[in-house]
Amino acid sequence: MTDPTPYAPEHPERRSTRSEDRATLIDEVIDDPHAPALDFAVVNDEKSGIYEAVLGDREIAGLPYHVAGDDRLVLLATSVFPEYREQGVATELIRRVLDDVRAQNRTVTIMCPVVRTFIDHNPEYTDLIDPEHPGVAKGHR
Repeated sequence: MTDPTPYAPEHPERRSTRSEDRATLIDEVIDDPHAPALDFAVVNDEKSGIYEAVLGDREIAGLPYHVAGDDRLVLLATSVFPEYREQGVATELIRRVLDDVRAQNRTVTIMCPVVRTFIDHNPEYTDLIDPEHPGVAKGHR
């Protein structure tokens, strides 16, 4: 089991809003702004297994993953701190993560419905989905 991240804490009060948070991020990737309102860096913290969106010296979003063999990542859950939502952060974070996966000649298993929705709306990334281990079904919300 992994430690909870600051993006998706295991707190009983937080569980009640997870579906609302997920819906907000899914709506963002469906709207697909082509340029985020914020200029942030994406850092792959391989030791922790998370891609982090960093603005200045602050982490504003994350996409944790597990390494599954030499050629596959399991993408777990896209999270964006509330004050940075609806600004294209989730969309751009996912795009950059998938571009990095492609550059490493890897595939992905998608456990995150937000990533699944992004790929559904950006079919140029469909080839990155591992055919034997695709993850969540198309259109899962």
